[in-house]
Parts: sequence; C-alpha cells; structure tokens
Amino acid sequence: MHPELSTASEALAWLQANDIRRVELVFADLTSVARGKVLSHASFAETLGAKMPSLLLGLTVTGGEPKAVFDRIFPPTFPDMAMRPDWCTLVRDPLAAVPTATILCDLEASFTAADGHCQYQVAELSPRQLLKRVLARLQAAGYRARVAPELEFFLVHPQRGADGGLQAAHGMSGSAAHIESSHDLASAETASTFAPLFDELWAACEAQGIPITGYGHESALGQYEVNFAPGEPLAQADAVFRFKRLAREVARRHGCYATFMAKPYLHEPGTGLHWHISLADEAGGNPFSAADGAPDPRLRHFIGGWQASARGAMAILAPYAHSYVRLQRPDASPASVEWGYDNRTAAFRVPHSDAANRRVEHRLPGGDANPYLSLALMLGAGLAGMQQAIEPGPEVSDRPAQSARGALPLDLAEALAELQRCPILGEALGAPFIELYSLIKQHELTEQAADADFAIKHLLARS
Repeated sequence: MHPELSTASEALAWLQANDIRRVELVFADLTSVARGKVLSHASFAETLGAKMPSLLLGLTVTGGEPKAVFDRIFPPTFPDMAMRPDWCTLVRDPLAAVPTATILCDLEASFTAADGHCQYQVAELSPRQLLKRVLARLQAAGYRARVAPELEFFLVHPQRGADGGLQAAHGMSGSAAHIESSHDLASAETASTFAPLFDELWAACEAQGIPITGYGHESALGQYEVNFAPGEPLAQADAVFRFKRLAREVARRHGCYATFMAKPYLHEPGTGLHWHISLADEAGGNPFSAADGAPDPRLRHFIGGWQASARGAMAILAPYAHSYVRLQRPDASPASVEWGYDNRTAAFRVPHSDAANRRVEHRLPGGDANPYLSLALMLGAGLAGMQQAIEPGPEVSDRPAQSARGALPLDLAEALAELQRCPILGEALGAPFIELYSLIKQHELTEQAADADFAIKHLLARS
C-alpha cells in the first residue's frame, strides 16, 4: 500500500521511478475471485483505467452465468463498467518475472435492468464499494474501526489419497520430505519444514504492504494460521484479498495447493477467518469502555446487532453448500450465536484486555468468505445494534457455547432465506446486492447438487 499516492500523476511517477513495464488492474467479484486485465505501462498511462463487461459481477464461482441473473438484472447487451484505480493500492507484483505493478479498482457504471424496471449502479453490487459505504455510515455516526484478521488455510497435495481424499502437503525444507502423519497442533518443527514456502510468501506480503505478523501450525493436518496487525478496515480487507492470491500462487510454485475452502477434511476442524474489531469515537476514546473502565452498554449492543442478524449473515460468512460442513464440529467452529468473555466456543468472543483496548472477536466467518462483504455486514450490524440498543442474549463465559435458541442455519438455502428477510443486513448491504447475491448462490446450489465433487473441483483453488 502507498497511502501517499492519491492522484494519477503521483502514481505514474511511481511507475516510472520503479521501471514498471506492466500494470494489472483487478477487482474482487462476489465470490472473491480477482478479475481484471494487464496493460502495458504506456497503455495504462493513456487510459488510467480499463473497461470490463458488467456481467463479471453476475458470475458464479464456476464462471457460470445464471439465467435468472441475466433475465432480471444485467441487460442482454452486457454493457461495460469502468475500472477506476484506487491510487493508494498501487503496489509491485513480487511474483512477476517482468516488472509489474498491481492496483485495486472500484467500479463505475449504471444500467437499466434486464426486466426494464430498475436502474442499477454497479457500485451497489461491488463488494469493496459496499464496505466503503458502511464505513461512511460508521464515520457519520461518529466512529472509526480498527480490525485485525486471523486467517486459516490448508496446504494440500493436488494428488488424491488412496481413499480419494486430499493429502496434507509434505514439508519441503530438506531433501527428505517431512510427512505429517498425526496432529501437530502448534508444532514449530512441522511449521519449519515449510520455511521455503513461508519465507517466499512473507517476502511477497512485505512487498505489497500486507501486515502479517506471524504464522503457526493450527489443529488439523496441514492447517496453518496467519495473523495480521490491526489496521483500517478497507486496507485490511484489501490485505486479506491479496494475501489469498499470493498464498495460492506461492504454494503452486512449491508443488502444493494453499486452499481456503471451509472443510478440506471431513473429520478435521475447518478453515476460519476471525476478525477482531475495536472502535474509536471522535475524541479517540473506546466506546466499548465506560469512563470507569467497565464495559459500556454499547459493547453489548454491538454484539446484539451481530446476534440479531447472524442467521442471515451466514449466507455470506458461509457462502457455499460445502461451507456448512464446517459448522458440524461445534468444538472447532461456533454453531450458535452466543457470546462470552474469553470463550473460544462462542461465536462472539470478548478477549480479556484493558479498557483502552477492549474489542470483540467475530468467529463465524469461514476462510472462504469474501473479506469485503464480511466486514461490511459485521460493521453494519454492529452499528445498527448500537443505534437501536439491541440487547444480546445472556453471556456465556464458563461453559461451551452451544444452544438450540441461537442455532445457526443448517444449509445455504436456509441462510439465503434469512438474508432476504433480515432488515439489518438489508440496510447494510442494500436490496440490489442481496437480490443479485441470492440469485447467484441459488444457481450455485443447483450446480453443487448435481456434482458430488463440486467442492474439490471448484473451491479448492478458488475459495
């Protein structure tokens, strides 16, 4: 990230000073796939952007074009949308052989829907711009957020095992491969056997300003977690989006896959993307803490907003039919919407801290969730909770947090129905986006029902 770059002329000067020959322009679609194109330096300097067909926001994770989407939303002429670079996101591509920069773009276009009844702005459908809209509402209410993600992923071999399932990748630090034959939770030795991969990945993150602070082996075979330093929400969502791309490419270069799919192994814990979130008011104080250092009612209300919208939020935090297998291990992933202090079985955890650093951790998202949409709904729902003084359910801090009262949807179809009738998420994300997202996910459900191997085939390298 280059926060000092705010204009096209400053960006062009940086490209010239760094002898950049090509520029990649990208945006995140609804499934977190990076879409865009690569231009020559000269072409980018002339156009200062690019155009792409708007239909790219209507694709499924398989690249499918659902008929319902193009019957009701995108016109059959497939009009263009403009990709407008966000200049401060200009960074070098550390993996390109030819000096290349990459920049994140927002989208601009308006069109009349296919059914002729609605006028759409592409910004209403773009995940990154939806997060920007929620952040503007948060700022208007007198708050700023800082967030820190914890992202899990698996390193696996592309070859299947004898049982047809995936295999944990073998360590690559020596001439004899390290084989992980049993659980190695927090094993520094097993993690060190992947030093060549993590050294290259960490260096790539540093080149792009991705603020990772460490990594370690998690509880399942071949599972790792990467931690990020706290930062501004949009920059952190950008960082997660970029990290996943880098991890997938670096892993391929080392002969394995880095996958963020929710549940690579049926009998192992799944992949999470936990977010630690704190707020500051206009005076710089922490609204989650009262003047005497005790928890402020706004902390409860923020969590109340999360609880009130959680069932609908799961359509985005667990975005595929496969994602719901992860929730069948409540010892490893929350399966109900309870909250508590320092309770890792709860969906919403308040870590122990002093008053100035009081924060909440949202533990529901899977590693396959779109980071922009995840943060947009979390901050939007938390803000609604504070504004409406929504009281959460009882605190659960001294026992496993499982209850029928707060049970989450069992599948994506149920979660989509909840999303469509949730007023808090309707306000945070907008009706146009929820309509489009629901149509795409309903089409994916049909695709997945017809293909027993859908998750491995389509989510292993894309989610």
